[in-house]
Amino acid sequence: MFKRLRADIQTILDRDPAARSWFEALTCYPGLHALILHRRAHWCWTHGLKWLGRFISHVSRFLTGIEIHPGATIGERVFFDHAMGTVVGETAEIGDGCTIYQGVTLGGTSLYKGAKRHPTLGRDVVVSAGAKVLGGFVVGDGAKIGSNAVVIKPVPAGATAVGIPARILPSKEGTSADATPETPKFTAYGVTQEDDPVSQALRGLIDGATGHEHQIALLWQAIEKLSDKRPCAPADCVPSDAQRVEHFETAKLNELVGK
Repeated sequence: MFKRLRADIQTILDRDPAARSWFEALTCYPGLHALILHRRAHWCWTHGLKWLGRFISHVSRFLTGIEIHPGATIGERVFFDHAMGTVVGETAEIGDGCTIYQGVTLGGTSLYKGAKRHPTLGRDVVVSAGAKVLGGFVVGDGAKIGSNAVVIKPVPAGATAVGIPARILPSKEGTSADATPETPKFTAYGVTQEDDPVSQALRGLIDGATGHEHQIALLWQAIEKLSDKRPCAPADCVPSDAQRVEHFETAKLNELVGK
């Protein structure tokens, strides 16, 4: 028990720069308190003491603001950072090393009792503030769920899900978390600017439009040079509104979309 508690405290010290000492982590982090109480509630739940498990869960919710059903399964080194308003459903499973922020819901969409209604998070998954992961599917190892995303389908290992409904961005290193480094850099709140698929799409369109304008300008310049060698005057061979100079504001547009 004490070994697991030490691991939980070390997880807080590793992932939260605001944590200054083990004593502060032990006494001032409701996410840690919620985990400690959940383990008692989960033991009661799995040993037939259903009401007692629910009551401990209810007390934990009152004390910490984090609601974890006693039937949920939580692995090692899980960090509930802030996590006020977080809800974890009965059949949810959270793998080792996951990070859960405030306002997260690991919920279900089915009303069938006994069925797998809530999501399974793999190892080292980051679920950012306000995200809703709804359904009995799997979020793969090392995946990231962006803030306020609504995820209603499986997320591959190492991928990023952002938006409503969530759009899936594959892993930059490959389609599997096995392709990522053994000790990937931790990203607070899960998603960096380059993980937004809308921004990526806009940047691609901007780059494409820039290239097209450049090619058009080169073509008109080439036509103008050729027209100098022909009998007609350049003004007659080349339209007056021909675009010989590029006017596309690539840098400004990239700045607006966050490049």
